[in-house]
Amino acid sequence: MQPLVHFSAGDVAVLVLYLLAVLWVGFAARRHLREGDAVGYLVAGRTVSLPAFVATLVATWYGGILGVGEFSYSYGVSNWVVFGLPYYVFALLFAWLLAPRVREAELFTIPDRLYGIYGRACGLFGSLLTFCMTTPAPYTLILGVLFQLLFGGNLLLWLVVGTVLSTVYLYRGGLQADVRVNVLEFLMMFGGFAIILPYLVTRYGGLDFLRRHLPPLHLTWHGGNSIQYIVVWFFIALWTLIDPGFHQRCYAAKSPQVARWGIVVSVCCWFVFDLLTTSAGLYARAILGDSLQDPKFAYPVLAERVLPPVAKGIFFVGMFATVMSTVVSYTFLSAVTFGRDLVWRWRGGEEAEAMRYTRWGITLVGVLAVVLAWRVQSVVNLWYLIGSLFIPGLLLPLVGSYTCRFRVSPAFALATMVLGFGTSLGWMIYGSLVGRLEDPAFLQPMYPGLAVAVIVYVAGWVLTGRKLASGSLNPVS
Repeated sequence: MQPLVHFSAGDVAVLVLYLLAVLWVGFAARRHLREGDAVGYLVAGRTVSLPAFVATLVATWYGGILGVGEFSYSYGVSNWVVFGLPYYVFALLFAWLLAPRVREAELFTIPDRLYGIYGRACGLFGSLLTFCMTTPAPYTLILGVLFQLLFGGNLLLWLVVGTVLSTVYLYRGGLQADVRVNVLEFLMMFGGFAIILPYLVTRYGGLDFLRRHLPPLHLTWHGGNSIQYIVVWFFIALWTLIDPGFHQRCYAAKSPQVARWGIVVSVCCWFVFDLLTTSAGLYARAILGDSLQDPKFAYPVLAERVLPPVAKGIFFVGMFATVMSTVVSYTFLSAVTFGRDLVWRWRGGEEAEAMRYTRWGITLVGVLAVVLAWRVQSVVNLWYLIGSLFIPGLLLPLVGSYTCRFRVSPAFALATMVLGFGTSLGWMIYGSLVGRLEDPAFLQPMYPGLAVAVIVYVAGWVLTGRKLASGSLNPVS
């Protein structure tokens, strides 16, 4: 494939400086770790301050930048309603209801909680679900595509290059390196998108220009989408409550209040960044019209059209930073799940052994992500697969574990997880076999999975919840 974007020497220099800065910050973090310090390696010593907490959470949670460009180009302001508002709502619910409790638990991972509350069987099954749902494959694919846009060549090569550059420093630095690199990437992602708007406003004009050149529906809250379609995204946003990145950052926070208020401040930052990205998407549609063959390239093509050398490089660095921050964080999350919650729990040993197994996991997760991204090559399909299958099984048992009043017995928790996941998987297979999985009228797999999970969990709460709350039933069998 030939490059689709022309990069000057100045643009290349900006990108290279950014990549070198990422590696320098990442490798420098190892100086803050003691040999064999599992708490330092896995949860940054539980010392993450409010500014660092905000930077790492904001950067980690915003990896699908090409998808945001595609949606805002295609549907306008409704990008904020679909990809912003639902996640703000559930993030604030997480901050108010869960964040302090998660921090006070002083655990390492979501499966830790499942092992502790529901026992080995739930912990093991939850580890498998968590390992799958934290795959960085969708973001590895986006990163590889960005490299290919700039330099051409084989996508597989760039998938490998992007994975190595994003994660190589994790082997020695752990979450400490992840957080410190995320701080740099937080600054770059905001700086990259902030730099393009003055060029757009100065050259083309402000709101009047957009009103004259945009389809009328682009400036409506729904963008032409149905109410049912928008409601679907509120269900998908339930992911926030079980997102391993949220839980890991809370475990690593300096205090429960840092965890709570860090999420609140993060929502404010996401609102600002959504304003920047949605505005760029609106200008892309107004300037490029409806002639763009592949809307996911709205941002790159817009930058190629309007930005001069160096400024273009800074904008692309903003996109790279947005994606790389998610690749590194999800790689580490998945590696910790593999190393600590699966291998270490199975083999036993000192806590420091979990660090060694996690390092094995970094390699395994990176290889699997490259293979999956190479084989599927569709970010939308990867997101769809992950969200539809794993939310139904984990949502109620995990959230319920943080309150005695609504907790169920281990047997019902396991049944909820297995049947919720199994129903979604079965429905997805059925939809694929009959060729209706992409039909808007077809009931999507998440819904039957959630329905079955709710039925089983409520039955468990009715039958065992009161006994658990009163202490007359042993919560772990």
